Amino acid sequence: MEPAKRDPQAPKFLEIVIKDSSGKVWNTVYAQAKDFSTGSVGYYASEKAVNPESGERYQCGLSFTLIGSKPGK
Repeated sequence: MEPAKRDPQAPKFLEIVIKDSSGKVWNTVYAQAKDFSTGSVGYYASEKAVNPESGERYQCGLSFTLIGSKPGK
């Protein structure tokens, strides 16, 4: 299934820095370009992040979908 549109200027990946409100970095995540099963295109990442204060671990899943990329009916 071909997407309705693509962004020709989109990079191969996005670097996403997760910070708390005081600016402390919890993790840096790299979201890779992805063709989703719905036919849409965008970016996806799944990583763990650690609270630098408590050491507790968090799971994060991120998806960035290009608006209007889902194929029509």
